[in-house]
Amino acid sequence: MNDRPVLTTGRLELWRPRADDLSGLMALIESEETRRYLGRRPVEAMSEGHRLLRNAGSWALYGYGGFIVRLPGRAEVIGSCGVFHNWRGFGQGMDDTPEAGWIVHADHWGQGVAGEAMGAALAWFDAAHGQRRIACMIEEGNAASDRLARKLGFRPYGRHEAEGEAPLILYERN
Repeated sequence: MNDRPVLTTGRLELWRPRADDLSGLMALIESEETRRYLGRRPVEAMSEGHRLLRNAGSWALYGYGGFIVRLPGRAEVIGSCGVFHNWRGFGQGMDDTPEAGWIVHADHWGQGVAGEAMGAALAWFDAAHGQRRIACMIEEGNAASDRLARKLGFRPYGRHEAEGEAPLILYERN
């Protein structure tokens, strides 16, 4: 069932998550530079394991989720991109909704990997689930993700500020 990529692009393979992806996902975010706009969370097996299980649960319950991004024929995880179902717990259109997100390893920044993967993931989502509202959130100051979100058709609609955390800009694509 999960022995080949769901999607391929000119340079990438997009896979459904597998149980053995945990170490690759931890390696994806081990660099502080990569985590800069991810809430500066520490890399811990338990929290990343929970994130992996939530992603797998999104696939099981809703028929869509984040993809594990690899170079063709390689096992290394170079990104996590796609649309997953989420509950953020702060309302504002971010609960019980499809949410887009992307993380690309710093070694692959500036090469168009996130745009290529997200373009394929959104086209697949629209074809499989119909065009509908998708939300995303980007930490204020993350200019590269802001540019990509806008290129993908997302527009800002709100802001979320939690005590002790960086402000988030909320986006939607209708």
